[in-house]
Amino acid sequence: MESAPTIFAGMAFVLFAGALLVWTAVRVRHREPVAQDVSPVASATLAGLAAVAALVLGVWCFARL
Repeated sequence: MESAPTIFAGMAFVLFAGALLVWTAVRVRHREPVAQDVSPVASATLAGLAAVAALVLGVWCFARL
C-alpha cells in the first residue's frame, strides 16, 4: 500500500521525461524552435537536461521500491 505513491510518482516522471525527450528530438530534427525567442541550442539543451533530470528522478523512485 505504501508503494502506490512511489509508483505513481515514478510513472509520472518517466512519462513526462519520455514525452519531453521525444518532443525535443522531433523539434530539433525538423529544425524548428524548441522555445520561442530563445537560442535554438540553449533551448534544446535546457529541455534535454530537464528531461534527463526527470528520467533520473523516475528511476530513483522505482529504485526505492
